[in-house]
Amino acid sequence: MNEHLRAMRNGSLDVRRDLTRPELPWPDTTQAAEGMPRRPWTRAEIEAMVKAGIIDEDERFELIGGEAVPMSPKGARHELVKMELNRHLMSVELSHLNIIPETTLWLDEISFVEPDFCIWPRAIAPGNQRGHDVLLIIEIADTSLRYDLGRKIGIYAAYGIPEVWVIDADTLVTHVYRQLGATGYGDISEVGPAATVTAQRADGISMCLSALGLAPR
Repeated sequence: MNEHLRAMRNGSLDVRRDLTRPELPWPDTTQAAEGMPRRPWTRAEIEAMVKAGIIDEDERFELIGGEAVPMSPKGARHELVKMELNRHLMSVELSHLNIIPETTLWLDEISFVEPDFCIWPRAIAPGNQRGHDVLLIIEIADTSLRYDLGRKIGIYAAYGIPEVWVIDADTLVTHVYRQLGATGYGDISEVGPAATVTAQRADGISMCLSALGLAPR
């Protein structure tokens, strides 16, 4: 879970220390797909478990509505696309933006995600950004494509992310979600690898996957 969770373990983030006090009320539960109730985890509890070593700092999962959702293992194709895109984004010198791969984005006290790339204004320090601060999220999907285009897009919309790009690592088609409104994204399109897609709010960010030397497989 990257540098954010390392900071939790090292004690640089505040962690609630009264988790086991008997007078604490029982937490609410979430409803699992099979109908069994589940206990939702909070940010304070996740941070405490990382600090205590119960959760490894490099364990890959996202917290969605209090449920720990394991992240799919990343295949070689995913890493190839991410490597070339990261090289491109780092070559664009944009002093007004933070462009950070795989950073922890806390959406509220029971939800965080770790998108492949998260872009927000430089004036906001890493770790302080929230959903409404983010200008653009880029996801690269291979085995997780169905999840990224389904439930995860709904999560991003619910927390006010104005623009999301989901790249299919195999076909190199980029699914672009824009014009966020009350019912979700009003503008959804697909961009092929030879075309250039340009961010609406993250000024200076654009990409053409073919120009990066990538080809569909």
